[in-house]
Order: sequence, then structure tokens, then C-alpha cells
Amino acid sequence: MIRIVVREQIKNGSKEQVLGLFREMVEATRKEEGNLMFTLNEAVDDPNTLSIIEAWEDERFIDAHRESEHSKRLLPQLGQHLAAPSRVEIYKELL
Repeated sequence: MIRIVVREQIKNGSKEQVLGLFREMVEATRKEEGNLMFTLNEAVDDPNTLSIIEAWEDERFIDAHRESEHSKRLLPQLGQHLAAPSRVEIYKELL
């Protein structure tokens, strides 16, 4: 299993637009083959800091997700609302 944590810092005033885009992304991604988890989370101490926590069976499903219609369409739109570049961390399960 592979887990991905993506941290996003969104611009002030963009929260509603971002949530709308992520709502569509979460719904579509959870239906993808090989996806085990896909959640959007808000930092307790900063409502403009969001994280996506994902779990996938293996890398081929991550590759397919990156090439999916919804990823290619929604990610550029989300990028317009970011205050800083995304921080992506990829982990493999050990225990």
C-alpha cells in the first residue's frame, strides 16, 4: 500500500471555491480502481491549510489517477487558489 499526503495552503477568500472543486475530486477519486482512501482535511489551527490523505493499492493506480479526466480538469483549477506550491509526501507501508 502507498499513502500520499498533500498539503495545500489556499488563498484567503478561496475556501468555498476550493471546497466545491475538492468535493467533485473526492467523489470521483473514491470510485477509482485501486483507491483505498481519499480524504480532504482542514488544519485545526489554520482553516486555510488543507491536506489530502490518500491510500492506493500500488503505483499503477496512482498513475491512472493522475491521468484521469477529473484530475486533469480539476487540478489546474485548484492551483489557481493556492497561496503556495503543494507539498507532496509519498509513503509506503512498513508495518
